Parts: sequence; C-alpha cells; structure tokens
Amino acid sequence: MDEHGIVIRNKARLVAKGYNQEEGIDYEETYALVARLEAIRMLLAFTFIMDFKLYQMDVKSSFLNGFLQEDVYVDQPPDFENSENPNHVFKLKKALYDLKQVPRAWYERLSKFLLEKGFTRGKVDTTLFIKRKLHDIFLIQIYVDDIIFGSTNDSLCKEFSQDMQNGFEMSMMGELNFFLGLQIKQTKNGIFISQSKYCT
Repeated sequence: MDEHGIVIRNKARLVAKGYNQEEGIDYEETYALVARLEAIRMLLAFTFIMDFKLYQMDVKSSFLNGFLQEDVYVDQPPDFENSENPNHVFKLKKALYDLKQVPRAWYERLSKFLLEKGFTRGKVDTTLFIKRKLHDIFLIQIYVDDIIFGSTNDSLCKEFSQDMQNGFEMSMMGELNFFLGLQIKQTKNGIFISQSKYCT
C-alpha cells in the first residue's frame, strides 16, 4: 500500500518452509540490523542543519539478493514438479523468502557493496553509512529494503543512484516524503514530520 492506504500492487511469492529449519544446522545468524526511529529523526535534523535534501530508493525483492553461506535445499513447488525427476530437490544459490537467514544475507551483501564503494559504517548506528569527499558529506540510512540518502553535493546522489541501479534492481522514489509511517515534507524553511494515520 502507499501512504494513503491504497493498494498499488499485488505480489505472489515463492517461499521456503523456513519453519522446518533448525538453528546450528540450517543457519547460524538470522537478524538484520535496522535503523531505529530515533536515528531517522536525527538524520532528518542533520540534513536540515546542513541544508540538503534526502532521497529514497527501494530495492525490488531485496531478500532475493542475498547470497547464502550454507547449503539449503527446497522441495519442488507444487504444480511445478519436474515430471522426469519428481523426487529431486533444488539447491539454492541465492536467498529465498521465509528462510531464517535471508535478512542477514541481504544486509551483508548490501553493506559489502557500500564498503567497496568507499563508505564507512557508523560506529554507533551500523545502518548508517558515511562517505566524505573533500568538503562534502554523503549519508545513507538503511531500513531492510528501504534506503534513504542525501549529500551536500547533489552530483554525489546521482552517482550513488546510478551505482545502486547497476548493482541491484532498484526503484528511485525521488525526494523522501514517506518513511516508516512518517510523512515528511522537506522545504527551505525546515522539515515537517507528521505520523501517518495508515501506519501499522
């Protein structure tokens, strides 16, 4: 749904039976770091002080982008079995929805990508990535598959957007105006935040 609660797209997904996985056998770590709401508010205040805009990108099917460290096998999907080998299983090369380790695998791939591009990870908030170039600063905040970013130099934003679209299937959503149930209006006079009534 969008910020007005209107359904804009329906999805169908192939999922694994993650509830059958056993810790220590099928996976080790499961968690993915996510930004806290306080960190988002601090970022908004900082961008206002530094006088630059924040933009938003969305990773399409982010959990399918992670690479698995473990060997994971899944049954053939119902009604899509191979008639010649109906008892065979698939070995996954990449992550699949509902696997316990999927959020961690995605975060590790994305953070590795950003570190290779010259960003440094925040020491207190590890979902914040920072890059300095001469007198300019570039900030990225990650919340699972939502990425908000901004810079004192707008050309760095365009360069970053292009890098991300080359590395992943991304949707550039323009200026940040809706994030984690917050409606955000960025103007020259300040940043105005209101809680969406459709926030769940």
